[in-house]
Amino acid sequence: MNRTDISEITLLGFENLQDFKYVTFCLFLIIYMVTITGNSLILLLVSTNTRLQSPMFFFLGHLSFSDILLTSNIVPSMLYIILLGKGVVSLQGCIVQFFFYGASATTECLLLTAMSYDRYLAICKPLHYTLIMDLKLSLYLVAFSWSLGFAITLIPVFLMQTLWFCGPNVIDHFFCDLGPLLELSCLDASIVKYEVFVFSSLLTIVPFIFITVTYVYIFLTIVRITSVTGRQKTFSTCSSHLAVVCTYYGALFAMYVVPSRVQSLNMSKVVSLLYTVVTPLFNPIIYSLRNHEIKSVIRKHLSMCRNKF
Repeated sequence: MNRTDISEITLLGFENLQDFKYVTFCLFLIIYMVTITGNSLILLLVSTNTRLQSPMFFFLGHLSFSDILLTSNIVPSMLYIILLGKGVVSLQGCIVQFFFYGASATTECLLLTAMSYDRYLAICKPLHYTLIMDLKLSLYLVAFSWSLGFAITLIPVFLMQTLWFCGPNVIDHFFCDLGPLLELSCLDASIVKYEVFVFSSLLTIVPFIFITVTYVYIFLTIVRITSVTGRQKTFSTCSSHLAVVCTYYGALFAMYVVPSRVQSLNMSKVVSLLYTVVTPLFNPIIYSLRNHEIKSVIRKHLSMCRNKF
């Protein structure tokens, strides 16, 4: 039986930015357009260019698609809220937004972990790389990341269906995150909170430890490279990926593993902006567009377009 008393939820967004709402709207609109364009470009190049048909770029394409899904689920409604001062969404629509947000964020965590394993094999096990990281393993890792990301997020969604939302119906946030949504429940939501804490801790700490271990071996291997140019090139590739990892996992750790009572509401919004807006923007810039192969392909396409016109 449906025991839900409230059917709509009001999102307050950024109440303190009313005097700068048009500037803020334009800023986030530009960021969103650049994010979609950059990730779409990477996805297009990886899927159509034969020079980019390696496991690393295969993972990168799925990472870009995950970024598009993540930011498109959050930013358009956020822009609407900024422009009008607040937004109204149905309860089920709010839960759906959380589901796609949680699924894409979890998938991205797992994809970043798979990419670190790929870099470990390429740098530390170059002679066995093609034997281990073949097409089958790449497909398995990607399928596992997407399947586990959506499956784990379904658990709190199913548990929320057993809760009773009877009011108030106001969330002081710019999207339907799980914590603020559970605060609207008139029943004890400790089971949902505990489940989310356990899984978010596992999906943050365990991959972070795995990535740390792989990079310890990578750095030890880089130190043994006699060529200065070789060391710089290898370290440049790893540092770009590591920067994305630190930003993304650091934000998730601060948001879901650190207890909410030690966070202020404004800090919670800032951290949320970091991994819903900033990280999807930085991924194609600091990881993809600094890659030599991708820059070479882009220059080739630009040269072909220039010759045609």
